[in-house]
Amino acid sequence: MRLLAFWQAHASELGHLMAQHVALVVLSTATALAIAVPLGILSAKRPRLGAPLLGFANLVQTIPSLALFGFLLPLPFVGGIGPRAAIVALVLYGVLPIMRTTVAGFQGIDPAVREAALAMGMRPFQQLRIVELPLAWPSMLAGIRVATVVGVGTATIAAAIGAGGLGEYIFRGLSMVDPVVILAGAVPSAALALTADGGLALLERRTRRRRSRRVSRVALAGALVLVGLAGASLAVASRRTGAIVVGSKNFTEQIILGELMAQSLERYGGLPVERRLNLGGTFICDRAVRAGEIDVYVEYTGTALSAIFKEQVDRDRRRVLDTVRDRYASSGRAMLPPLGFNNTFAMLVRGADARRLGLRTITDAVPHARTWRAGFGYEFLERADGFPGLSRVYGLRFAEAPRVMDLSLTYRAVATRQVDMIAGDATAGLIAALDLAMLEDDRHYFPPYDAVPVVHTATLLREPRVRTALERLEGHIREADMRAMNYAVEGDKQDPAAVVRRFLDTLGPGAGS
Repeated sequence: MRLLAFWQAHASELGHLMAQHVALVVLSTATALAIAVPLGILSAKRPRLGAPLLGFANLVQTIPSLALFGFLLPLPFVGGIGPRAAIVALVLYGVLPIMRTTVAGFQGIDPAVREAALAMGMRPFQQLRIVELPLAWPSMLAGIRVATVVGVGTATIAAAIGAGGLGEYIFRGLSMVDPVVILAGAVPSAALALTADGGLALLERRTRRRRSRRVSRVALAGALVLVGLAGASLAVASRRTGAIVVGSKNFTEQIILGELMAQSLERYGGLPVERRLNLGGTFICDRAVRAGEIDVYVEYTGTALSAIFKEQVDRDRRRVLDTVRDRYASSGRAMLPPLGFNNTFAMLVRGADARRLGLRTITDAVPHARTWRAGFGYEFLERADGFPGLSRVYGLRFAEAPRVMDLSLTYRAVATRQVDMIAGDATAGLIAALDLAMLEDDRHYFPPYDAVPVVHTATLLREPRVRTALERLEGHIREADMRAMNYAVEGDKQDPAAVVRRFLDTLGPGAGS
């Protein structure tokens, strides 16, 4: 019932995301068809040339989808945030099954049929068009069926790079640990896959019975029409409208802060806004704002200092603010005044364990950690201000190598005893909701992490109202405010947009003035 209520409340958004998903799959599959069929025919007729082509297509299939998206992001023309890189990845994944079945279809044609065509005086192109393609089409259609179903599933992951589609609900649900939101994206995606598979299976059976030239022509013409329609729809969808593009990382607080930036621009600046929330980690958002693919997102000063600019970790808040502001200014970005709260890393254990063992500081936990399991997010294990430095400063050792998982999942993992210590956020709403204890950083290892809006400099020059609107938030968000908003989304399962709207209402029209 909750799932149906969610779909009903988000009917317009669901329709939009489903349309994006279908457009991604149709365009990528049709493009893969246009590429793979000629290559398959060439491979069937010239096996020595076809072997390396099939080998390359096989190699692409071994690359995990998230890794492939990561490889494509920095590439010009085919990469970047949005549907372009997603389509390229989906095309690469779709080429192999279509190409392989095309080769099989042509190699399965009886040689006597080709000899009969030659005896009738057919030229090579006529033989291809009238005889070979219709006979090979049922096999090719099986490859299209596989490519389409794989495309529907892989397109959900494309939401991680801002390509839209039903994966947005899945990533949003993971960040909120809300199975209803996950199902809101997963169920329609599965339905699309089953529908596509069933429809193509029916067409495949009919084609195998008829094996007619007419079916071949109609199907190929239909694919070309779909290329045009999907291309037109994506071109319209991806065309910049002059709106300010707001991005965010892929966890609850960042989605709230992204919504806060968006609503502030709309409310205080009267500006049109396009939301590209839940993009991924620090480096995806930073790359996007540098490239001008998003105009603004919220970063943390300690993260910018150590992870983005590779500077030495500094514990002095004022020095960190000044250094980060200068580094951004020299690289085509502007750091606006802090929002008012410091979201430092927090080493968290179960509240019951902290009370039972008398744990108050990280140092108190070191002797016990030798029998514990740890669970950390991907970035924390690698960053200069993360686990490597923390383990050196405190001599922190665990019974086994820390488990790596999505940051949003670590809170549930420690609460359900899958791990015993995690590195969370000091402002996480789930700390109180799950009865977790935050250990004091008694050796002052972690630098300050003031939340600051980062804006593409060209955007500020083009539209001064961006600075005016966002500076009204300066110093107005306390740690308690951020923790309460996080809990409202994570604990009470409230909509982030509604939570942000209520918070801005409490600030009143004179915020920041």
